[in-house]
Amino acid sequence: MKLAFSTLGVPGLPVADVVRLAIAHGYQGVELRAHPEEPVHPGIGAGERTAVAAEFAAGGVEVLGVAGYARVAEPGDDAPVLREMRELTELARDVNAPFVRVFPGGDPGASAAESDATAARRLGTAAEYAADLGVRILLETHDSHRTGVDAMRVLGRVGHHHVGSLWDVMHTWLGGEDPDETYPALSPFLGYTQVKDIASAGDTTPLPLGSGVLPLGACVDLLVRNGWDGWLCWEYEKRWYERAEPLEGLLGAGREHLARLVAEAEQRAADAEQRAAEAEQRAADAEQRAAEAEQRA
Repeated sequence: MKLAFSTLGVPGLPVADVVRLAIAHGYQGVELRAHPEEPVHPGIGAGERTAVAAEFAAGGVEVLGVAGYARVAEPGDDAPVLREMRELTELARDVNAPFVRVFPGGDPGASAAESDATAARRLGTAAEYAADLGVRILLETHDSHRTGVDAMRVLGRVGHHHVGSLWDVMHTWLGGEDPDETYPALSPFLGYTQVKDIASAGDTTPLPLGSGVLPLGACVDLLVRNGWDGWLCWEYEKRWYERAEPLEGLLGAGREHLARLVAEAEQRAADAEQRAAEAEQRAADAEQRAAEAEQRA
């Protein structure tokens, strides 16, 4: 698996410094928070976009995705939401990012069926121009559609390869969904997985990976066991929690923790495969012995 981090953890940091952090700590990619507070957002011009792409290419670091704030299930006219998604997909194309993140954002007062229909309609429309640009739009497990089952209701209706899912492991956990339920729901659509850690459901202040309660090991184990070999992206929500430790000092240990989880999961998968092969061989040997005994009789 490839490892990335989100610039939500380094608010306002210049692109050159973001690239240097990724190189220094061994991350292959970066998810860019696409907000006017940040250096990269839909309002920047063609020259700036070219410079961003060149900076990442020169450092050998991939732009994993553009993390936008379009809310595809929110009430109101479709046009502003579709325009925002188009702007985000164009930005992603220009900085060589394969993915755009969007939120559900459904009205808590609306029925699930109404929110699902709104989101599916808009995503289905956006899928066509996303396909033309070579970008996938990913619906994050978040707010009104926080679990994999919630997201699947929308994505199954869209049925387009250029619309997929982004698994935020915190929100599915907060939604009471076990990873064994989330993965089967999202796996046909999964673009990448956001990892993080927190102290409890009541305190979502970001923590160093492995020091909180989120089932990161179980999530990674599921991904490896099912042959998924995409991106793990650490979304450290420093922007929303100013008192949280600076991400810069945590990136090295975070990468090591994720690499260790992946390595351990791969070893368990290899051991299980070996045991299965040995059991199959024992069964074949027993069948052969039975056949030989029958021939002698």
